Amino acid sequence: VPSPRGIAAAFAAGASGYVRHDERIEGVERAMVKARAGEAAVAPQLLQGAFTELLNPVVQPDDEGQRLLRMLTPREVEVLIRVAEGEDTRLIAAGMGIAPSTARTHVQRVLMKLGVGSRLEAAALAARTGLLDRAAPPGGSADAAEGPDHRTRRG
Repeated sequence: VPSPRGIAAAFAAGASGYVRHDERIEGVERAMVKARAGEAAVAPQLLQGAFTELLNPVVQPDDEGQRLLRMLTPREVEVLIRVAEGEDTRLIAAGMGIAPSTARTHVQRVLMKLGVGSRLEAAALAARTGLLDRAAPPGGSADAAEGPDHRTRRG
């Protein structure tokens, strides 16, 4: 998620570099070499885009909860709801009928997309922005609660 907040969160969490998920392998290799050398490995166009967004914020009112909800897939929304309810990985996996390793992967993706470093931060952000109020309960129809503007994962 190449947003200023996402890039800042990655470095705040101790990252040495930041590459987009669609970066070519050569770009990932260059970033790894820079990071090993102790340099910050961020593509100039990502930094330029981040600075542009920070210096020229969108003037329209932004519904943060709706924006965050659109970033998550329906499955990730269900995981976030379960995280906010205090479920651990084992309970999330059992409740969703998935393997614990799959549940861990979903949790990590939710944290990354929301730009937070912990389950607690994710739950607090979701509650603060009203995201949980818009999401369907686990097992319900997430699309119905999210409305027609919901988009699944961008790739």
